[in-house]
Amino acid sequence: MPHVEIKYSDNLKINTKEVFDVIEQIINNKDASAGVCKSRGYPCLEYKYSHILITISLLTKPHRNKEFTLALSTELEASIKKHLKQSVYFSLNIEYSQAYYTTNVHLVDGDILAET
Repeated sequence: MPHVEIKYSDNLKINTKEVFDVIEQIINNKDASAGVCKSRGYPCLEYKYSHILITISLLTKPHRNKEFTLALSTELEASIKKHLKQSVYFSLNIEYSQAYYTTNVHLVDGDILAET
């Protein structure tokens, strides 16, 4: 279950939901075991210079090595930039979980996890 966070200056014209879908599709095309990406966008009202920072957090797995990460980063950067329609400082970080990271699903009887 990857996590995606996009932090950006609020003058940036961006459809974060489209970018979330693109990121999720690329990750799952490269690694079918990844699953859904829990994604959040954070527009920032106060900033110096237009900027976007995308952080992708993945579980550590043996096949997610340096080559995998570099290929993923290259494809993500090119695809995300297609959705940026103005000049902006761009940062992309792919990080991996530590040994004691816990991730799972908590379901309450009769409830469903909704996608918004």
